[in-house]
Amino acid sequence: LVRMQFLQILSRKPGSLEMLFQIPFCQKQFPYTCLSTSACVYSKKKKGNSYEQVDQEKYKNLVHSVTSYKTSAQTPETILEEDNLLYGPPSKHRPQIKAGTKTPKNWVPLINPSKRILLVSSDSNVPMKIGLQRTKMPSVTRILQETLSPQQVFYLERWKQKMIEELGKEGFEEYTKNLFLQGERFHSALESIFLSGETAAKEHSKDDVVAGYLSSVEHVLEDISEVKALESGVHHETLQYLGLVDCVAKYRGRLCVIDWKTSEKQKPFLQNTYDNPLQVAAYIGAINHDANYDFQVRCGLIVVAYKNGSPAHPHFMDPDLCSQYWNKWLLRLEEYVDKN
Repeated sequence: LVRMQFLQILSRKPGSLEMLFQIPFCQKQFPYTCLSTSACVYSKKKKGNSYEQVDQEKYKNLVHSVTSYKTSAQTPETILEEDNLLYGPPSKHRPQIKAGTKTPKNWVPLINPSKRILLVSSDSNVPMKIGLQRTKMPSVTRILQETLSPQQVFYLERWKQKMIEELGKEGFEEYTKNLFLQGERFHSALESIFLSGETAAKEHSKDDVVAGYLSSVEHVLEDISEVKALESGVHHETLQYLGLVDCVAKYRGRLCVIDWKTSEKQKPFLQNTYDNPLQVAAYIGAINHDANYDFQVRCGLIVVAYKNGSPAHPHFMDPDLCSQYWNKWLLRLEEYVDKN
């Protein structure tokens, strides 16, 4: 009976009988085979083998590479080849993960919808220069300094320590003082140019300290016209902060808040200017909500001038970009208010 069951089992699989009679039959093998297979012969129906549905011709090389070794001889190269056979070549570009953007709690529009603009603006060629009133309102510079990210603080402190090691503590203090004075002289020279109509070339002989900076911005000054404000104080009546705007003028026909920066290193991209775009956006918002100014601004310009006279980098900020930085500024302002 056992032998008959065994033959029935073999008859279900093609080639099984042929294999059976090719292999020497012994008593030890026979009972082992019977016991291992007869227990589940009739208890369950035969399940379909999912591997039979695989396109074996397509994966012939992969199967051969896996089964041709008795022990594992795979290397990173062979694994990569097998992955290529299964999934195709690896994708070199991963989709960018968009980080969630925070929304300011106290959102105020950059453009003031309630501000009345005079149809006939003042035709005076003298730019506005309103004194900065010292009040309890914090300045834009102070707000940005007190809300630096930990990463910004780390790099700033590391740069400071490096400079102190090279120059000494007193030397570093002298270095920063000179940078501040050079920036002030550069701004004064620009103001003189805008008020008098002189060219930057004429200013070169007056002050050798700023000669390089003026030479650097000479090509930018050619695109600036209709200066409306110079070194003028602004304050945001709703958000309660203030600042001192370098310049408001048209750059290539578009009214901008212009911020003049000096640098010893090249800054060819806007991202190289760190928090300066937030500063410009803050000034734009302040002007638009300041009753002292009978106009509104939608664009910004950051001009990075170099002491060695190499051409300055003008970074233009269109209305969309200004709106993006305005939202970032509002978040920094909220952070400052929460801390204080």
